[in-house]
Amino acid sequence: MLWPGLNSPIIQGKELIQQKKLPDDPDREAKLLKLRDEMGAFRLLRLSPLERGWSGPKLPGRSVGPPDPVGEDNFEGFDTIVLEFKIVCNMKGNLGRTRRTSAFVVTGNGNGLAGFATGKAQMGMTALRKAKNRAAQKLMYVERYNEHTVLHDFFSAFGKTRVFVQKKPEGYGLVCHRAIREICKAIGIKDIYAKVEGSTKNVQHVAKAFMVGLLRQKTFEKIAEETKLHVVEFRKERDYFPQIMAKPSEVKTTKAIDDMDLNLHLNAGKVVSKRKKGFQPNESDPSWKNHISKTERFRNRDQVRVNLLVEHGEVRSFLADKYPECRQIKFMKKMEES
Repeated sequence: MLWPGLNSPIIQGKELIQQKKLPDDPDREAKLLKLRDEMGAFRLLRLSPLERGWSGPKLPGRSVGPPDPVGEDNFEGFDTIVLEFKIVCNMKGNLGRTRRTSAFVVTGNGNGLAGFATGKAQMGMTALRKAKNRAAQKLMYVERYNEHTVLHDFFSAFGKTRVFVQKKPEGYGLVCHRAIREICKAIGIKDIYAKVEGSTKNVQHVAKAFMVGLLRQKTFEKIAEETKLHVVEFRKERDYFPQIMAKPSEVKTTKAIDDMDLNLHLNAGKVVSKRKKGFQPNESDPSWKNHISKTERFRNRDQVRVNLLVEHGEVRSFLADKYPECRQIKFMKKMEES
């Protein structure tokens, strides 16, 4: 067999091509090291702190971009966040145990429009694509108060998961479950407090309970018609000056007005029971009383020291004028003679 270039000459036109030595490459070793690193062991991509999810470089909590365009319609301004990414198994008679990837995502434009869906496929990227495109087909509009919080406090439940949501002023932030926080970012809610009771590991139940509560919110006009009372708002920045938000078509008479709790009316009779501040569950325990007696002299110690330094310039007793020794001893370091 003849192999051109190995055991037979190469003729280009009428000339015989000879072997030539290439010039020395000073960057040859650097290129070899770079090629070796690229072909080495598999390494996870190093992400910036803003791109990481809930558990480092894993998918839950990370953004996967907007949904795919449908015809001429593009989802500009939308972003998709992965809430759950796991492997599910199903037992079949002819194939045995089959494994698939399940992805649960939420997509929204941050302006009141959002949707969530689940996608399953053999490959992870296929499941993500199916989930975000399906979520884009199930968009829902959520009413917001001043485009930063919910309309009112509400209670919602799905399965064994219960969610209590409270309306908060601007600048409070999102103090809630991490799945609820991502849903709020997709919708455009910036300030709420949400308490999740029951099962918190089932992310789908937490998300569905929160979305059901958002969709069941009542506008001020609907609350006024149901209660037949004026809806009045008191805000701290207005010095608690009353502002009428909605008026009913028919107002109750003074005799018909009863003591009604608005939170009980909106939350279907369920509210969060708050524990008293400063309450200790073991106050009646003798060991707790012993602890209080031993630590009473150290109570507010740091604040007392600061006040004494401000008033007198030193830490001293109230008897220091009568007894000069009631002052803190100052230890001076001796200067070493040079």
